[in-house]
Amino acid sequence: MKKTNAARILERLGIPFELWSYEVDPDNVGAEAVAEKVGLPPERVFKTLVARGDKTGVVMACIPGNAELDLKALAAASGNKKVEMVHVKEIQALTGYIRGGVSPLGTKKKYPLYIDEKALQHEAICVSAGERGLQLYLSPKDLAEAAGAKFASISRG
Repeated sequence: MKKTNAARILERLGIPFELWSYEVDPDNVGAEAVAEKVGLPPERVFKTLVARGDKTGVVMACIPGNAELDLKALAAASGNKKVEMVHVKEIQALTGYIRGGVSPLGTKKKYPLYIDEKALQHEAICVSAGERGLQLYLSPKDLAEAAGAKFASISRG
């Protein structure tokens, strides 16, 4: 199986993870569809979203697949007055990843990452490995350590 930058980062740090593959439906790259394919409940498959704050610039958020990003909460957690989602067209230029394959690890440039604290309710969660069709399965604390992320209450639903 092909290794991604995200998987290589975890290996270099000695962080245990599993690399899971699934069949991609280009018409539905959402976290809930991925959850079904990897056989996990959507609250354990986290999607990585890219936003822009009025003070800090780009920030990233990892939230459960069945939740919605709370922009006000992300703004507060990241020291911004307001945060808005970046346009889909900007995602690849900013992260090096395409929509449906944005990993919280190995982005072109290191952005502040906030992981919803609901992740801590699970021993392991899935996040994109940086490519559609590949997921990383690992402990949320290990993910936070690898990404230099903070946990915060940033989702609803």
